[in-house]
Amino acid sequence: MTAGLPMAVPEQELPPRIRIHEVGARDGLQNEKTVVPTEVKSEFIHRLAHAGLTTIEATSLVRPDRVPQLADAERLFPLLGDLKGVALPVLVPNARGLERAMALGVRRIAVFASATESFAKANLNRTVDESLAMFAPVVARAREDRMHVRGYLSMCFGDPWEGPVPIHQVVRIAKALLDLGCDELSLGDTIGVATPGHVQTLLSELNEEGVPTNALGVHFHDTYGQALANTLAALQHGVTTVDSSAGGLGGCPFAKSATGNLATEDLVWMLDGLGVETGVDLGRLTATSVWLADRLGRPSPSRTVTALSHKE
Repeated sequence: MTAGLPMAVPEQELPPRIRIHEVGARDGLQNEKTVVPTEVKSEFIHRLAHAGLTTIEATSLVRPDRVPQLADAERLFPLLGDLKGVALPVLVPNARGLERAMALGVRRIAVFASATESFAKANLNRTVDESLAMFAPVVARAREDRMHVRGYLSMCFGDPWEGPVPIHQVVRIAKALLDLGCDELSLGDTIGVATPGHVQTLLSELNEEGVPTNALGVHFHDTYGQALANTLAALQHGVTTVDSSAGGLGGCPFAKSATGNLATEDLVWMLDGLGVETGVDLGRLTATSVWLADRLGRPSPSRTVTALSHKE
């Protein structure tokens, strides 16, 4: 890595600091063809924390037969108890998942809804409204226990079965999730078809319907190479929470056209150049992704990882 690069040229219209919601250990590893050993997952999360990431989604408490790559949640989470000052949310699909989370001492959970009927059926085997009804008691009970609740909303920009998703449809379900009691909402471009104008229009429509920008995060996949452009559009709108995955890991096991997430290294490189603080040490983060790629037996798809790890 060449000292002094990228050169920071701040843009005044952007937030001075953002929070990266790192999803590599959950959304990334759930899409691997082989099961990653629990000890490797634990070290991966510890390395991410040592690189400066303060929100790291640790795992998912789902049925092992549905996502076997994350079947070790009860073994993994106790190995992370020494990570002080790091938020370790877990994804819970239903009341049973919440019970498992509470037994582990989890303090931050996430629920996963869909903006389209097709994906709700594929992912949860329920309609959109049935899934919201299922989440209602989960969110209520979590809030009673003073847990932080994040709501994921997938397929906000396009669906592999239904095509374009009407913005009013996304807004309705986003508001419903917040009305249930979610503390924040992550808007997902699950198959990576969003473009910057679409992003800004959706954010503006949500604001017009009473959803504040500070309750929103964005989650972009890089299927068509638009993830960084879409992220910049969201930041220009005032969004300060961005989901990304170390090394560009990820996809979605229930939407085969979903490719990798926005790589955290690519995001940090852009933000360093824009003078936006993240608290992340890019060198340590890159070394972490190279380390994990060696264990996965394949190179990282992150452009920044490739560039910074190139041996002259």
